[in-house]
Amino acid sequence: MAKSSSSPSVAKTARAIFPKLGLSLKSPNAGAFWGAWGGTGVILEKRSPIDGSVIGRVKQASAADYERAVTAAQKAFLIWRDLPAPKRGEVIRCYGNALRELKTELGQLVSLEAGKILVEGEGEVQEMIDICDYAVGLSRQLFGLTIASERPGHRMMETWQPLGVVGIISAFNFPVAVWAWNSALAAVCGDTTIWKPSEKTPLTAIACIKIAEKVCRACGVDPAIFALVIGDGPTIGELMTNDRRVPLVSATGSTRMGRRVGEVVAQRFGRTLLELGGNNAIIVAPSADLKLAKLAILFGAVGTAGQRCTSTRRIIVHESI
Repeated sequence: MAKSSSSPSVAKTARAIFPKLGLSLKSPNAGAFWGAWGGTGVILEKRSPIDGSVIGRVKQASAADYERAVTAAQKAFLIWRDLPAPKRGEVIRCYGNALRELKTELGQLVSLEAGKILVEGEGEVQEMIDICDYAVGLSRQLFGLTIASERPGHRMMETWQPLGVVGIISAFNFPVAVWAWNSALAAVCGDTTIWKPSEKTPLTAIACIKIAEKVCRACGVDPAIFALVIGDGPTIGELMTNDRRVPLVSATGSTRMGRRVGEVVAQRFGRTLLELGGNNAIIVAPSADLKLAKLAILFGAVGTAGQRCTSTRRIIVHESI
């Protein structure tokens, strides 16, 4: 792609929000975090889909950086899992409040980097806030059953144990919400996370972890509970999916990617959560309100630039219509 200058609106917005989110406009941003920032991989230029201009640069994670990150996340897990769940919930509550303060700026960054309209960008940040609220409540509801036993004088008790380091692979179409859905719930359950975002949306990932780092330090917990490794699938993705220290990998993306992740993780008897693309249809029956149906089809097909996992791919219409 030929070099292009940024439009006034893109450049102005970037200059306004980058300092508030801890991002650099000119110097490469570190693309790996393990309680400290680093990155010894190749530099990635991030262009805004709005006008094709470069809005930032990221020093990606290398294999050595991945090793640092997963080692730090595993070490942090050994302490984090022993913190009472409501105390873990308090950290997530503080993170949700920090997102409230930066909702406009982070929403604008999502728009600049992913190309969403602003209301969608801010809506995605609101989803992050909502899952934090849910996770805070969940932190006081991690119940286990007590079960009657056939042995006299005995009862059985069910206790849920944290898994360890949870790997998160997210796609470009929801660059911040997907990470929050996974990481907020994992955190209150006593797990730590290591995140490989899409290379198409690295700046939003860095911004999210910058906010999380600040919150963790203020709360007196190891910020390595939210580790970050920005890099491509063949390098970082393969390391994560093959890593026995990562017992659960949550991956969002294409069915091709999902098949690969599912196969590799299953071979080491790990667990996966896969949220993949589909071939979704809308069925229009003879009794349908056609005005309402047309609006639903339009939004389902092109809303969020057609990049939802629930986006409409097919329309099945009764022959009478």
